[in-house]
Amino acid sequence: MNLIMDALACGYRNHAVVRDISLTLEKGDVLCLLGPNGSGKTTFFKTILGLLKSLQGKIYLGGEDIKRWPHSKIARAIGYIPQTHHPQFPFKVIDIVLMGRTAHLGPFAAPSAKDAAIAEEALDILQIDYLKERIYTELSGGERQLVLIARALAQQSSILLMDEPTASLDFGNQVLVLNRIQQLARSGLSIIMACHFPEHAFLYGTKALLFKEGAVYGFGSPERTVTEDNIKALYGVEVEIAEVDTRQGAAVKVCVPCNTNYHLRMSLGGLKNVQTA
Repeated sequence: MNLIMDALACGYRNHAVVRDISLTLEKGDVLCLLGPNGSGKTTFFKTILGLLKSLQGKIYLGGEDIKRWPHSKIARAIGYIPQTHHPQFPFKVIDIVLMGRTAHLGPFAAPSAKDAAIAEEALDILQIDYLKERIYTELSGGERQLVLIARALAQQSSILLMDEPTASLDFGNQVLVLNRIQQLARSGLSIIMACHFPEHAFLYGTKALLFKEGAVYGFGSPERTVTEDNIKALYGVEVEIAEVDTRQGAAVKVCVPCNTNYHLRMSLGGLKNVQTA
């Protein structure tokens, strides 16, 4: 289902935190949301999830205005993966993933065999079925994040919202999680992902949305939207964006602060024709 936003304004008590959001998210899109802290990303997510009422404009999913939907219907259509999750009880991984079926259950209903099968399928899709009987609180940060994605998959939603899914992860786990996200998009899910690294938009995004001072500063393809001038406007830092050739012969874009150590920048040959070893 396509997600359409028309002149959307989000905020609290009639005070708009972010406004003038008009966009279309199509099946398989990965929308990377960039902006400084406090620019409205979390408020934007809460509005899509129905936790906050929009101050203005409309959100359409599958052609329907979701403002009229009950929370249970929104939960079945839109999954959410938080930045961090600290459970108080040592649940097994399979139990955490089964919690994603809550939106499909009636009051006081217990998960059925079908729900359990859907939860196990979500673990299989992410290739983490081997974690099924592990205790969630004993997992690494990357493993926990993949389990949270599996929980969202168990909702069988068509849209996934991810609030900085690689925050606090080491480099290896960042790549692991982002690769899984890319695979999910290729399978047809639409994803909105808040991130702080422009490279994530270049590597994994199909669209980019920039927030600054309560308004949309840019929207479009990452190549046209995530520019040196726009990064400076968002974060107040000078950067250079250039291409690096990979071993596979593809060119990828990187973003380097202009005050990076001179010797490092020289060792990259100005970044314009860099090739990996």
